[in-house]
Amino acid sequence: MSKVLRVVAFLFVSAFLILAATSMRDFGVPNDAAMDQYFIENAQAEVGANNVVTAVVFDYRGFDTLGEATVLFAAVIAVLTVFRKRKDDELIQGDGEVGA
Repeated sequence: MSKVLRVVAFLFVSAFLILAATSMRDFGVPNDAAMDQYFIENAQAEVGANNVVTAVVFDYRGFDTLGEATVLFAAVIAVLTVFRKRKDDELIQGDGEVGA
């Protein structure tokens, strides 16, 4: 039974990947060229940045970038909290008491 399930799952994933690969647009063809042209024409005048990518990331999508930075900061704090080294190594004894 598990071998049949593995074959069906493999065929399903393969079909999905083939369908996704064949339905992709050609490389370099944008989804909405009018929006791209707007940013290229107006980025320096509206934002004052010479680099369009910098203007989009830090000005047009500023709140989104701030949210991503907040999530990254929270993840780093969580990892540091989990892996912190305690000053005094506490041993938990078999009866549930904490001792030195």
